[in-house]
Amino acid sequence: MEKALPLMIQGTHSDAGKSAIVTALCRIFVQDGFKTAPFKSQNMALNSYITADGKEIGRAQGVQAEAAGIIATTDMNPILIKPSGNYNSQIVVHGKPFKNMKAGEYREDFFQQGLRLISESYDNLSTSYERIVIEGAGSPAEVNLNDRELVNMRVAQLANAPVILVGDIEKGGVFASLVGTLQLLEPKDRQRVIGVIINKFRGDVSLLQPGLTWFEEYTGVPILGVVPYIDDLFIEAEDSVVLDSYTSKMDPSKDIDIAVIRHPRISNFTDIDPLFEEKDCHVRFVRKVEEVGNPDLLILPGSKNTIEDMMFLHSSGLANRIMDLVQKDTMIVGICGGYQMLGTSIEDQKEIESSCMMAEGLGLIPMKTTMTPTKTTIHSEGLARFGEEQIPVTGYEIHMGESFFQEECSPFIHLSDRSEGTITVDRQLIGTYFHGIFHNDQFREVVLNEIRLKKGLEPIYQRVSFAQKREDGFDLLAKVVRENIKLARIYQLMTDFQQGQN
Repeated sequence: MEKALPLMIQGTHSDAGKSAIVTALCRIFVQDGFKTAPFKSQNMALNSYITADGKEIGRAQGVQAEAAGIIATTDMNPILIKPSGNYNSQIVVHGKPFKNMKAGEYREDFFQQGLRLISESYDNLSTSYERIVIEGAGSPAEVNLNDRELVNMRVAQLANAPVILVGDIEKGGVFASLVGTLQLLEPKDRQRVIGVIINKFRGDVSLLQPGLTWFEEYTGVPILGVVPYIDDLFIEAEDSVVLDSYTSKMDPSKDIDIAVIRHPRISNFTDIDPLFEEKDCHVRFVRKVEEVGNPDLLILPGSKNTIEDMMFLHSSGLANRIMDLVQKDTMIVGICGGYQMLGTSIEDQKEIESSCMMAEGLGLIPMKTTMTPTKTTIHSEGLARFGEEQIPVTGYEIHMGESFFQEECSPFIHLSDRSEGTITVDRQLIGTYFHGIFHNDQFREVVLNEIRLKKGLEPIYQRVSFAQKREDGFDLLAKVVRENIKLARIYQLMTDFQQGQN
């Protein structure tokens, strides 16, 4: 098989929409008959994705693989950087923890090893697929970093890929950011840029036309598309930079009020996404005591540094507020790090996640957690117990700690070889390591109807299918992007670029 034809998507800054454009192109290329894979050499993200063989990669690449209709592998994201605080990050190599490093150490000591890993992974993909859509990170014009970067133009060179530069018009200054990025590129790198896409546009494109004409005349670089902002796009977000945008989905007039604690090191917050799609749910992230109010459901999500986030709950007064809600019979669900916080204590004597060795938990579950150097990453399935219900559920576990009950607790999920988590008899308190628990439609329906009945409301059955919503989201994104980019020209430019390089 010939090597795949590559295309790289870079952006003028973080959150320009690179991941969404790559996701759209993965689906579009597959729709057009090409066996396609995503690739991001190095990803910095706290929302991770567990591959079928139990390895950890950036969530965006897992989602992009789903859009392409393929099984995600670690070759699609060989290096994952997970910030843990105090300028430290956990470096995950091919889905397994490698070591904790500071930025300077990573840059100086890991560069050559990282470059070799990236090259090997890309070669593996290149011989197995017909198209590879590569995602950059941040901006390729970070002049202070470019001599040892591992994710933008160096990867374009390695893959011999043409580059499309994406600019976000929603934040303003899109022409300045596009022109400035192009001018700061080295001449050989600028020659790789076959065009630009203006992303997240709202309004009448005809009013933008004078700017488009000026840009092409000034830079000599073609505009390959103006992609509108998609209000109802259902594609999971990758990192906490987008959490503020979640407020646009909130509607306080809805029947069920759900508060999610937004602790500083929040991770895998996509666990909450299905709740945003429910017609009767008002979901909000809270950081201060005065924001909590009196929710019907309180969720403590995952954390990349559970001890420091637990200390934040104590210092901010949120811990005391959570205890008040327990007395008011509020349903509380802790997931992964949030589950650990529900216990009596969290210890990290070997400073695996934190330099703080111990924190007192909320004490709602008689359970101690000890951080261990071995990370659990596994896909799981079993039966969740909720009252008389036995509900089939699937999910994934990804955590460093081991938790031990100090007295007998009722298990939450029965797996084939063990029990997982805990649930109180009155169903007020649930703790679990299962990420994706709310992605299970039947479980989500049962929990929300329990709350509705508690409030004297009629239950709602046949709730939204989360899996179908995801597929619809991929198709909508691909449709909108296809209709607003010059796809035929992009195909031709990709071919011309490769022919010109050979």
